[in-house]
Amino acid sequence: MTKSDHVALTLSSASIAGITGGGSGVGSDEGNLSRKSLRRSWNQLPRCQRNLIIMGITAFCVTLLLFLPGDQLINMKDLKPGAARFHMRRENTLQNPHHHPNLLPEKSDNELPAEISAAVASPMTEDRLIKQELLTDKVAGNVAYSDGNSAENVVRLPETAVAGNENINGLIDIVNNVEQPIDRESALPIDETSDMRAELEEAIQHPHHLAGESIDLHLKKMQSQLAKPQHFHGATNERQSAVVAAFKHSWAGYKKYAWGHDNLKPVSQTSHEWFGLGLSIVDSLDTMYIMGLEDEFNEARDWVKDSLRFHTSRDVNLFEVTIRVLGGLLSAYHLSGDQMFLVKASELGNRLLPSFLSPSGIPYSDVNLGERSAHSPKWSPDSSTSEVTTIQLEFRDLSRSTNVPIYERVVNIVNEKVHALDKNHGLVPIFINANTGTFRNYATISLGARGDSYYEYLLKQWIQTGCKDNDNLILDYMQAIDGVLTQLMRRTPRENWVYIGELINGHDFKPKMDHLTCYLPGTLLLGHQNGMPDSHLLLARDMMDTCYQTYIKQPTQLAAEISYFALNDKDEHDIYVKPNDAHNLLRPEFIESLYYFYALTGNRTYQDMGWTIFQAFEKHSKVAAGYTSLGNVKNTLNTRMRDLMESFWMSETLKYFYLLFSDNRKEIDLEKWVFNSEGHPLPVYQQ
Repeated sequence: MTKSDHVALTLSSASIAGITGGGSGVGSDEGNLSRKSLRRSWNQLPRCQRNLIIMGITAFCVTLLLFLPGDQLINMKDLKPGAARFHMRRENTLQNPHHHPNLLPEKSDNELPAEISAAVASPMTEDRLIKQELLTDKVAGNVAYSDGNSAENVVRLPETAVAGNENINGLIDIVNNVEQPIDRESALPIDETSDMRAELEEAIQHPHHLAGESIDLHLKKMQSQLAKPQHFHGATNERQSAVVAAFKHSWAGYKKYAWGHDNLKPVSQTSHEWFGLGLSIVDSLDTMYIMGLEDEFNEARDWVKDSLRFHTSRDVNLFEVTIRVLGGLLSAYHLSGDQMFLVKASELGNRLLPSFLSPSGIPYSDVNLGERSAHSPKWSPDSSTSEVTTIQLEFRDLSRSTNVPIYERVVNIVNEKVHALDKNHGLVPIFINANTGTFRNYATISLGARGDSYYEYLLKQWIQTGCKDNDNLILDYMQAIDGVLTQLMRRTPRENWVYIGELINGHDFKPKMDHLTCYLPGTLLLGHQNGMPDSHLLLARDMMDTCYQTYIKQPTQLAAEISYFALNDKDEHDIYVKPNDAHNLLRPEFIESLYYFYALTGNRTYQDMGWTIFQAFEKHSKVAAGYTSLGNVKNTLNTRMRDLMESFWMSETLKYFYLLFSDNRKEIDLEKWVFNSEGHPLPVYQQ
């Protein structure tokens, strides 16, 4: 026997059992012996080998900790009974979380006071606290941006709760909860939802039917749910009376020289045809009703009933016909309570549906109302982004008014598809392909032509549907304003006018701003009134000042279609207009913003600003048979009349002037009504 420090003793299992007194403890004793054997084996190893093994195990554990995602390391003592053991936060997915006040239908008994809940909902430094009260005139305050385009001006996404989805500490998992569950059918192409496709084709094949029966019979069954007439009192002051006189002058010229046609050419005293749908009549219905012009309204109503026909084989633009004709008919119905307008709107809605039979669900831009077919524009395979995203208010209202869901369903598909597309800081290219459902590569990004009302309708759809929390509409809107502040907003070098430029090819900044962009101040203020951050209010104020300057700096005191802005001191003027862009088309966008500022603040300064502009139209645009667009606002002696009075002059510009000058700034209550992109008020549907 060789000499050794240890003696090995081997026992049979029977011997072990005998020693322990039977077989009942075999399992536990074998485990004890196993552990003793492991310890004995470990002790037999040389110390250097044991140290190497310990170092190896330590290195493995450290490596494991380094590569384990940090958001899965949870302090186990914080876990509550029944709580999930792991909480995936993915904080890097959401760069700028930000609380905004929840819009609750009722006030809870144990609700925090408004000032405290505001501080909790919107944590800010003390000098930036947002007081939760109606604007008396916050616009008059002196608040400056911290730095022109600094990250501090970035709008942050709202952080709102979803019931039953709180983490272990009662905190909200923003990323996982920002979207409410979506009906999968609404996000599928129409071809993949057979029942929806059948419903769509049924409506297209039978344009005079609703839900498988005649429109009249269907509406008769829901008689108690139909709209009741609203009441207006007419002009109450000299400025409103002046606007009514301007409307009557415009209407008289149209009636005499262009009755039944789309637009008036007031200089040559002839008509101009676009779609053959009597645009000026349908577009003006609600303006006349609000102004109390009963005779004019009744003669327009009779023309719609007897002469407005949609069966002519002629291509029309989906967007323009939706906002002007469908929106005009629906607004006239809601204000007057006249069911005839809803009958006409229902037929038109059915005839517009072929636009949605595209491979992607993004609608074609052109539709033939008579043949009930649709296609991309002849000049391009792409549709304008603003056009396919500025039909939702009207189609949704048609569904809610008739209890027929197909119209709302098709535009919800558009919403979901555009929401899912990649964007540039929330900003969208101005072209989108109806076949592929994707944006055009390297297209311009602009808040002017072909892009403007996409952003407007994000907010207004959210308001129309009751300002629901966790809605993609408002999340996309806030991300977009974030993008405006960080990517498009600039100041002029000397006078510090704030303006919104464009990104050519999606990335090259151009200091150009369309007059169309002057809708933005009013939209931003409307959003702020509904809980959006103070940064929106700051931008609204600054943009309001700049847009007013585009009028006042011109000799005619009328704004040009496009303005340019200085990038540095080498430019002679901070704001200037190129000769080819000096025309004025009687557009309403800035008057619309003035109306929102007056209606939401009560500050009559905005009425005075509007009156200055109204008098400029009276001086330079008024002719014997109406009001004409101008070719040159830079020369009072040579304005070069363009001889066209578009329907939006009576539909929007004069309507907003009239409401701006009202003694009752809630003549149209913005908590109950939302204006479409053509100035037609539609009702807000509460949750």
